[in-house]
Parts: sequence; structure tokens; C-alpha cells
Amino acid sequence: MKGFILLAFAIVSEVFGTTMLKLSDGFTKVWSSIGVVLGFASAFYFLSQTLQHLQISTAYAIWSGVGTALTAVIGVLIWKDAFTWQTLVGLVLIIGGVVVLNMSGSGAHG
Repeated sequence: MKGFILLAFAIVSEVFGTTMLKLSDGFTKVWSSIGVVLGFASAFYFLSQTLQHLQISTAYAIWSGVGTALTAVIGVLIWKDAFTWQTLVGLVLIIGGVVVLNMSGSGAHG
């Protein structure tokens, strides 16, 4: 359970860093740029801690998949990015891939 809590922090940190990347306007805005560095540094820290509890295949699949899906949703909700059938199919495939990897016997380790 601890591994998944750490992974949730890694995901939230990565999504925060990516959101700040958009707001940094090509690293021309100081506070947003600092947010990018803090977000990604935190994400990698929490991901490294996660790997003490979960297999890398499980942790990375969930981290990248959920992070990508959340970032896409934020893009649609905040920046009015287009939500097309391709977006929906892509998100479903990402989530499906994470589920399949978790069903394949990956998960926690010693």
C-alpha cells in the first residue's frame, strides 16, 4: 500500500510539473519555471521511493499512463484542448495498458 501512496505523490508531482511547463511560456516566467523544476524533482524523488515497494514495470506503467491521462484531461478542461474520438480512444488504450500490465503478475516485491 505504501508503494501506491508514494506513486500517487509521484503522479501528482509530475502532472503539476507538466502544468507548470505549459504556464512557464517557454521558461520565460520565473515562478512557473520554478514550479517545473520542483514538480519534476518531486516526481522523480517519489518515483524512486516507489521503486522500493513496487516493480518497475508496474510503477512506470501506472506513473506514465495515469500522468498522461490526467495531463490530457487538464488540457481539455483548462486550456480547452480538443477532445476528439482519437483522444478518447488514446485514453482508453492507456488505461487498458495499465490494467493489463497489472494483471500480468507485476506488482509489489519484497
